[in-house]
Amino acid sequence: ARPLCEEDLAACRETLGDRHPDTLTSINNLGMLLKAQGRLDEARPLYEEALAARRETLGDRHPDTLISINNLGLLLEGQGQLDEARPLYEETSVCRGQEAKIEQAG
Repeated sequence: ARPLCEEDLAACRETLGDRHPDTLTSINNLGMLLKAQGRLDEARPLYEEALAARRETLGDRHPDTLISINNLGLLLEGQGQLDEARPLYEETSVCRGQEAKIEQAG
């Protein structure tokens, strides 16, 4: 599966660019695959890249950005880096809480 994910990511980068939403999804998907394979150290830079680019292009509160924040938090937790994971979890909780309040008001 990894070669296919890497091929997909390379094609997205080449045809769509590094900041296109489909490219960011491919980056995230490769990170998820590596995490599932227990390759946390290889997955981390991909999660960090996807998160930074999503923050830049989509904003901090976009659902895809929140997914990237959560994914990085889970990875850090898996690496035993709870002090780094905690602020990420807190950020997603705050954003999701604000969205729920907006939905209730509407």
